[in-house]
Amino acid sequence: TTTLVLVIEVLAPPPVIAVRRLASDFEQPLFVADSGDDSGRLFVIQKTGLIRILDTATGAIDPVPLLDVSASITTEREGGLLGLVLAPDFASTSQFYIYVTNLAGDTEIRRYTLSQTDPDQADPMSEDIILTFAQFLGNHNAGWIGFGADGYLYIASGDGGGAGDPQNNGQDSSNLLGAMLRIDPAVDEFPNDPNRDYGIPATNPFADAGGAPEIYAYGLRNPYRSSIDSATGNLYIGDVGQADLEEINLIPNGVAGLNFGWNIREGTQEFAGGPVAGLTEPFVEYSHGSGPLEGNSVTGGLVYRGPIEQLRGEYIFGDFVTNNIWSINVDTLDFDTLPTLESSRFRVRTEEFAPDVGSISGITSFGEDASGNLYITDIAGGVFVVETE
Repeated sequence: TTTLVLVIEVLAPPPVIAVRRLASDFEQPLFVADSGDDSGRLFVIQKTGLIRILDTATGAIDPVPLLDVSASITTEREGGLLGLVLAPDFASTSQFYIYVTNLAGDTEIRRYTLSQTDPDQADPMSEDIILTFAQFLGNHNAGWIGFGADGYLYIASGDGGGAGDPQNNGQDSSNLLGAMLRIDPAVDEFPNDPNRDYGIPATNPFADAGGAPEIYAYGLRNPYRSSIDSATGNLYIGDVGQADLEEINLIPNGVAGLNFGWNIREGTQEFAGGPVAGLTEPFVEYSHGSGPLEGNSVTGGLVYRGPIEQLRGEYIFGDFVTNNIWSINVDTLDFDTLPTLESSRFRVRTEEFAPDVGSISGITSFGEDASGNLYITDIAGGVFVVETE
């Protein structure tokens, strides 16, 4: 006789995602960055001009800020200390960059170095203004900066403000407004210009002629929050809409010169009108409203590459007004044939990401640490971490 043995493998369910509030006492926190020293701490920027240090193990906030630039910036309307990124060689140089609105209301990218005697303090005398460009009004200042795998610094610039882009900056490739910029801050090709302490990558689309050489892509309205996928190098741009639609734009790794259409188009819809040949449609769009798949001001997110298996490959983003949080698995998409994704393709994670204490109110950014853990900041003062129970 033959005995048949049936083996049934019972798979354990995936761990339950939990969101824990680490701190709630920040003043308008806008972004977090890993401290770059394997200490488990975060640098948290406040709109008011301070960079604070948060211990993620205890939730303690260092009473002494890493840097205070409040006396040299304006926080009127959408201005302030808006962005932060560590240099790729931070471990050896201790340098980092910030994105601010200066006292004249113009955009500045500045570089600082940590103190040689106290690694929890930046040396204010090390300030180096890398790039300055004028703003039209006090809104649409964008605010994101980040380094690509190519070592270049990407800078998201808004259209200068005003309803409908009255100066047509989004379609004007001769100035730095309404664009994604790319520069090389490791060199200075403009030694006689104090507002330009950088070089121009040779592969920028207007490096030689035809437009501002700093521009990498254009046709943007207010790309407030963006991110670069650490696995693919793709650049995701959360561009805040005006009348009807919010959008996420995508720059595939290494593709320069895209025109995302503002103000000819808002998302996939006509706005001011004009020639549409050569415009790049958004990766994602959703409608204005208050429903679970709607919102009124997109906060661009990031592709999760951290320790929670069921979140890996998910582009996680949200809305500042409705506080909805969504995700899309980008690892399953064919970007060569992909149409614009509408909200019916979103996975709604708003309830799943509800924190253990309080609520997330006014999502200002999604950030990550060196291990890929996901953090959320809100304008009400909170910093939250996504983990498992």
